[in-house]
Amino acid sequence: MFTVTVRDHMMIAHSLPDPGFGPAQNMHGATYVVDAEFSSEELNEMNVVIDIGEATALLNGILSTLNYKNLDEIKDFDNVLTTTEYLARFIHQKMSIKLPDNIGLKITLHESHIASASYQG
Repeated sequence: MFTVTVRDHMMIAHSLPDPGFGPAQNMHGATYVVDAEFSSEELNEMNVVIDIGEATALLNGILSTLNYKNLDEIKDFDNVLTTTEYLARFIHQKMSIKLPDNIGLKITLHESHIASASYQG
């Protein structure tokens, strides 16, 4: 299996209005470092999984729709707990529709140097 990973970041604001989230129920900010790992059993005609420039632009395009936004004000997230896990899946879904079927994708959001969450479809 071949893999290529690109990285970007986004800064968002949101709240998690459920008692299980303690102080995070209130509005707060988060800065995520986001890794997109592309995988394939075979290399393409250029001997790559995906062009790194294309992968970087794809990730940046998705993150730019969320960056510096209050997620509580975005219609896609009405009545949704925008946890790190949920956001990983959301980004994955937006990106995967732009990829050929033979490329796998794993999205990892790093909340800090000690905590992260991933989604792999």
